[in-house]
Parts: sequence; C-alpha cells; structure tokens
Amino acid sequence: MTQRPTLSLLIPAYNAARFLPRILESAHRQTVPFDEIWVYDDFSSDDTAAVAVKYGAKVLRGEVNKGCSAGKQALARHVDADWVHFHDADDELLPNFVSLARKWIDADNRDAVLFAYEYRDEESGALLAVSTFDDAALRADPRRYAITRQINPFCGLYRRERMLAAGGYALDPKTLYNEDVAFHIRMAFAGLTFAAEDEVSIINWRIAGSMSGANPVRCAIAHFHVLTTTLALPGATAYHVEIAAKLWANAGILAALGEWSIAKAAVQLAASLGSPPATAGKPWFRALASINPVAALAAREAAIRLLKPQLRRRSA
Repeated sequence: MTQRPTLSLLIPAYNAARFLPRILESAHRQTVPFDEIWVYDDFSSDDTAAVAVKYGAKVLRGEVNKGCSAGKQALARHVDADWVHFHDADDELLPNFVSLARKWIDADNRDAVLFAYEYRDEESGALLAVSTFDDAALRADPRRYAITRQINPFCGLYRRERMLAAGGYALDPKTLYNEDVAFHIRMAFAGLTFAAEDEVSIINWRIAGSMSGANPVRCAIAHFHVLTTTLALPGATAYHVEIAAKLWANAGILAALGEWSIAKAAVQLAASLGSPPATAGKPWFRALASINPVAALAAREAAIRLLKPQLRRRSA
C-alpha cells in the first residue's frame, strides 16, 4: 500500500514569542492536521523556543542569527516531508488550509501552489484586502508571473525534493528584504510547475514596525539586486520587457527614497533593456527617458518634490 505524502509546516522565527501562540494555535485548529510542525529558532534572545515547544512544535535551533531565508533552508533540509509550507511567525492559518493543500497534494500534478489570503490590520482586525493569484497565468508561464507579481513567503505549498533540487532559498545577503521574490523566480526558472488555489485560507497581519515596513530602502535595493541577478539566469532574455518594466518602477522608488546612485543604475539598466512602459509615467517622462533616462528620472522626482511634497514626506 502506497503511503500518503507527508506535509510539514515550517516556521522561521526570531524573537517571536509574542506571535507564535497565534500561528501555532491556528495550525492545531486545522480540520485536517499537518503531519508535523517545526519552528526554527534563529538564535532568539526571548522565549521563542520555549513557546514553540509549549504549543506542540518541534524546534531546530540556530547557533547564530542568520535571517529567515537561512531558517527556511535549514528547516527544509532537516525534515523529510514530501511537501512543505513555510509560514511567517506573525501570520495565521484558517482551519481549511491543510484540507485545501491535501487536495493539491493528492492531485500530484504541480510542484508549487500559491494560496489566496486576507490582509488584515492587527490592531483593529479590519480586512484591508484579499489577494489571489492567477491560476491560468501561473500555469502558462510561471517565470513571467514570478518576475511581475509579488509572491509572499506565507502563501506557498512546495514539493520539497523539487524545491531543494532547484536550490531552495538563496542565502545571498543582498537579497535580504526581497528574498521571497528571488526564491520564486529561482523556482520558476528551474522548471517547477505552479498553480493557484483561490479559496482563502491564510491571514497576513499588518503589523507596525514589521521588517519590510520599517526598511523600505533596503527592500528597494534588494529588489534591484534580485532583478539584476535574474538577468543572468539562462532563458532570461525572453523576459527583458518584464524585467525592464520592473527596473523602471524600481528606479522610481529608489529615487523617491533618495537612493540616487542605485536609482541611476536601475534606470540605466532598464533603458538598455527597453523603453519605459506606460505605467512608468506621463508622456513627457517617457519621451525624455528615451533620450536621457537619468535626466528624466531626476526631472520627474524634482517635479514631485516641488509640486507634491506631501508624497515624499510619506516615503521618507
């Protein structure tokens, strides 16, 4: 008799004692249980490990703080499950997650599945948005999808063996703050097949002072590094238009944040790949950018700071 494939919940955690009860309680409320639950304690200075054990999780401890990508990679290599789901310590699962995951696992026709989720404010509980993924687009061209769409770390189900064979999470410190985009691009270019589940089964909580929210500059710089790295992948030439569009947008964000040296590098690289798309700005900007992209970027940013300074006060 063939044994049913196993599913592990893997949670990287650093000083997450405050949040772990919520995610672990939600894991235990599943209508169909996980086969095992693991927490990676990334050399925390609080009671992360003790809280994880209290709520029934197994713990893998790091001897030095290495970041969430290293934690995910360590957990994925440590367990022997057929399938894994990574989840942030400060988010939550709805009771239907594993039952939906089992549907895809039993179908056995994809390597990665992206799950729809709610985005809620932690303080008020208010629903801010519902995010879904385009199943048809993911199946047709996961590479294009991974380049053009933000895929978060808490919404994926992965065939562990295929994921690790493709390299898993990159440990390059330059990808920190954009490592999940890098991960999904790497998986797509390695040939993993993707699909999407549109029934909501996850809650992503908006938390004041989160790593990404508190570090917009680092996020933008990391995204530039991920895009330049993507250009070096075999087969990337087929996606120059998509990468160029992301670079144009990235240059605008970097300029808004005052990171001019990298903003200039981003816009020059974007211009070498393709003209700015309509989403890059007004016609005058696109016309000037076709002649001098750096001057166009500087002129647009100067105009915004002069005419709409409130926009830059928010991003400072």
